[in-house]
Amino acid sequence: MNKLMGIAPRHPGLWQSSSTSQAGLIHTLQSDNSGLQELQSCAPQLAQLSQQGRWVVLINAPKFEYKRLLAQAGVRMDRILLVRTRDEVETLWAMERALTSGTSSAVITWSAPLDARDHRRLQLVAKSARATGWLIEDVNTHSHASHEPRITNCSPASLNLHSFH
Repeated sequence: MNKLMGIAPRHPGLWQSSSTSQAGLIHTLQSDNSGLQELQSCAPQLAQLSQQGRWVVLINAPKFEYKRLLAQAGVRMDRILLVRTRDEVETLWAMERALTSGTSSAVITWSAPLDARDHRRLQLVAKSARATGWLIEDVNTHSHASHEPRITNCSPASLNLHSFH
């Protein structure tokens, strides 16, 4: 068997091709302005990703003029899916599902700053993500005010999903 493998790497994780694709990459950005500047900086890439015919998912987008900003950047507005969640648990669940479903090309999530455990969770999600992700953490809000376990309904029916054209 050793002669058949020659000098090939023996760990299966090393056999995967190294691509320069951005899929599976999650950018974490800190913002003190509701993520307006961060969205402007990634808008050209979103425009390109929206041309793939898959969703550009916006999770908990703030109330600023993101529609106008994205339209001016050339993002296909018929490919925008707006998701509203009730809490951080649903927010992370929605982001995870959108990144790994294969129906999205980009996922942008607005959230309070995450703790180390939630950042680690996103690192694990990135390994199987099929979309590029941006997490915009609002540094003006406090994360995890209560560290008590929360029981929430994380079923897809409980999420408020909208698309607009």
